[in-house]
Amino acid sequence: MQTFDVAADARAGRSATVATNVVGVLTGTDPARAGEWIVIGAHFDHLGWGGAGSLDAATRAIHNGADDNASGTAALIEVARALAASGGLARPVVFVAFSGEERGLLGSSWFARHPTVDLGDAVAMLNMDMVGRLRDDRVTVFGEATAEEWAAILDAANGTLDAPLAISRVPDGFGPSDHSSFYGMGIPVQHFFTGTHSEYHRSVDDTETLNGPGLDRVVALVTATATELAGSGRATPATVTAIEGVAPEATEGGRGYGPYFGSIPDMGAADVVGVRVSGVRENSPADRAGLVAGDVIVGFGDIEVADLYAYTDALRAFEPGDAVNITVERDGARLILQAVLGERR
Repeated sequence: MQTFDVAADARAGRSATVATNVVGVLTGTDPARAGEWIVIGAHFDHLGWGGAGSLDAATRAIHNGADDNASGTAALIEVARALAASGGLARPVVFVAFSGEERGLLGSSWFARHPTVDLGDAVAMLNMDMVGRLRDDRVTVFGEATAEEWAAILDAANGTLDAPLAISRVPDGFGPSDHSSFYGMGIPVQHFFTGTHSEYHRSVDDTETLNGPGLDRVVALVTATATELAGSGRATPATVTAIEGVAPEATEGGRGYGPYFGSIPDMGAADVVGVRVSGVRENSPADRAGLVAGDVIVGFGDIEVADLYAYTDALRAFEPGDAVNITVERDGARLILQAVLGERR
């Protein structure tokens, strides 16, 4: 056996790059509703060669992201094409292809805070992420409890389709996609999603796995929903109003993975090391532990949390019922909070 000394010089640093959102506008026909914007969006970034965020941890390969989220990007283009060809809508629509979603909703967070149109009277935001794998005619729509009118609007839209879809409805307006950035600004949201799968965040998420006719049906549903909102010759629904105090199932830490903690990460907080919390669910493990908005989570158990990806991994490392020490930074001080993790409903 040989023994020897090793000297190493390890350095860490940050690098900056420029990312771009792509924005288009369909002006409305009713001047009285000129400020009542409807935002329709989808992210167009993915994971490149893999690395951070990839579930092919040991594989360096192009991750094309056919479902996540080329499907949503294609749907966005087709919804824009259909609405533009509809002869005009009363309310204006802004279409946004977001960058930086995989790095923490960076593009949508920036747009929500620095919009190219005045969102002060915005009616709603419709988001499409992973809409290319329709199975059993079923699409999941998140955000129904963010507005009183959503159930009726979605039912009316689905009823216009040649083959209505089976819709699974989730109340929550927060979740790991770009709609969260807008709900955090008080704008009602609907997030369309056809479900996760074994190719998610892997190099095998390619076009041959997609359901093209199913994607067309999701496009038709989103187009009809936008038409119900924007008005096109039929009665226009009342302006959607946000419901305060909704606290259904949390979605932090990835698409339903891991135990329930109840924090609401600030997806646009790229200026901190750790995960800044924008809020906590009432009576959740996070709430009972004493976590408050503005806290920055830097440790979960003995796992260091430097960003959202590390936070996701940390949540997955525990089980419901585990007692965990949560290390947070608050007002320049470091605190240790004790939480008992719950089970996702």
